Amino acid sequence: MSKIRVLPEQLANCIAAGEVVERPASVVKELIENSLDAGADRIEIEIEGGGTRLIRIIDNGEGMDEDDVLLCLERHGTSKILTDQDLEAINSLGFRGEAIPSISSVSRMTITSRHQSEDLGTTAILNYGKLYKIHESGCAHGTIIEIKNLFGNTPARRKFLRTKRTELGHIDEVVKNYSLAAPEVSFTLRIDGKQTLALDSHQNLKQRLAYILKYSGSFIEIDHSEKGSPLPHLSGFLVPPDHPVKASSRIRILVNGRSVKDRMLTHGAAEGLRGFLMKHHSPAGLLNLHLDPAEVDVNVHPTKQEVRFRRSRDIHQLIVRAIQQGMAGYQQTLKNVFRKPLPANDTSHYNREEPRDMPSPMLQELPTTRSETTLPLPEKDPGQTQTSEPIRRPEPALVPSGKIKKAEPPTPLPVFSKEQAKDHGLKIIGQYDNLYIFCQSGNGLVVIDQHAAHERLLFEKLKKQFLHGTISRQTLLFPETVELSVADLHKVEQYGEEIEKMGFTVREFGGNSYVISAIPALGSHMAPTELFLDILEQFGGSSGSRRDGSLLEDVLASMACKAAVKAGDKLATAEIETLLNNMAKADLFSHCPHGRPVLKNFSANDVKKWFHRS
Repeated sequence: MSKIRVLPEQLANCIAAGEVVERPASVVKELIENSLDAGADRIEIEIEGGGTRLIRIIDNGEGMDEDDVLLCLERHGTSKILTDQDLEAINSLGFRGEAIPSISSVSRMTITSRHQSEDLGTTAILNYGKLYKIHESGCAHGTIIEIKNLFGNTPARRKFLRTKRTELGHIDEVVKNYSLAAPEVSFTLRIDGKQTLALDSHQNLKQRLAYILKYSGSFIEIDHSEKGSPLPHLSGFLVPPDHPVKASSRIRILVNGRSVKDRMLTHGAAEGLRGFLMKHHSPAGLLNLHLDPAEVDVNVHPTKQEVRFRRSRDIHQLIVRAIQQGMAGYQQTLKNVFRKPLPANDTSHYNREEPRDMPSPMLQELPTTRSETTLPLPEKDPGQTQTSEPIRRPEPALVPSGKIKKAEPPTPLPVFSKEQAKDHGLKIIGQYDNLYIFCQSGNGLVVIDQHAAHERLLFEKLKKQFLHGTISRQTLLFPETVELSVADLHKVEQYGEEIEKMGFTVREFGGNSYVISAIPALGSHMAPTELFLDILEQFGGSSGSRRDGSLLEDVLASMACKAAVKAGDKLATAEIETLLNNMAKADLFSHCPHGRPVLKNFSANDVKKWFHRS
């Protein structure tokens, strides 16, 4: 006798329900998708008992007549696809025809629906997959589906559900995701008779997202297409990296109006914000990807929460470029702090007659050629006026004989003028704790982290020079010998080309010894051996096998961090002027390469509120 048997329909539906109906939120998701496909512009969701006692979905879509009500109860009964070619370009949210029969097999279901062309509606009552009664009924246009006693016939499934609070959280997330996918539709969510969410169709997408995230600030707008073509197109809104949002907030991703969870897309969003997000922080906001339906397969997951792209690498790069472009625009918005004029009655603190303090060489523009570098400034002679810029001298070559050409006396340089100091448009108030720079802007108070600001400026300069192979280097008058471990020897061999482009000149000296004869010019104030070993360390660890841009950016960020002014460094006024001017000219300046914010702007009204004067 054959061991293989065809499963009864009821048992087959229960197995299918195990794939489609994972928890009450899965039911809500499937039924909302059907309502949206039916053209509804108002959807109401009512939940009781965490979703196991009652789920009721009410919509005003086109509805169904009696024949369609009966057919929707059959497995694979669908109006969305007709031929296998339709599977290659799916434009609807629900198309499998499994949701309703699968849900009905593990619950008591009632469907009441009235087609827009009918005078009366139809009500069908099912008891765990079996049709109990069907009759005409008076009802409004649209569809009402009630799910009661979910998993009542499969207690093993019910006991694996989480707490009521957790299940309600999943339902809330589903409703919010689809309310963002369809901002033209009104959504109402009631839990145990209490309205917990009401989203009106008069809200635009940005307002709806702000309401959902409970965020009141400005968004970074994303709007990008490749090479001017309409598709693929990425749009959306991101919360600025330095703005706090709820811990539960995360990046929401839509693909052709479908809410999905995709690691590749999420990674692309994080990669686009690389250098602006702090470690262990995630992007928050909404990304909406539109592309040709033939370029994406939405039929790879039972609940359609995951998708597969035909050109996944191209899509990933599209997201990275789009977000980088959006961040560049965000930088220009932040630059308003440097452009707003100071109040007319403000008295400038600049004085032409009084010379300013000497700025540190670290705050000057990095040298652009190998023949030029910044040397330490000579000590000031008594009575001599300090200059406002460091002395530029030819870079000394390695002199085997130990003789050094006598340096020429420094030539005094002009001090900062009032006009030059106004490049950044801020009035310097002072330095706090030798770390924060306080300034007055045309709109209020600006606080700047001196280390983070200088680190970002150096990083961007280094990155540009690295890409062009022009990182300035300082030839050491006395080369240093360093003993390397076996692991470090391997790194020098593996990343020798990158190390050379970063401004180091090293050569083998026998055994485990290497000679360092040149280092990056910006690290000339550091011990060469210490700097070299610190950079080698960046090539190790979990990222040691990477040979991509992210690894090199990590190394350059480490170099910039070590070369930047530190917390505790007291800056002269002229040094602060130089830093602010460089920030005002920079394309990217809002965050250090490790994601810490550079500045915080407090409006005049914010300051007044602190003292209850508003």
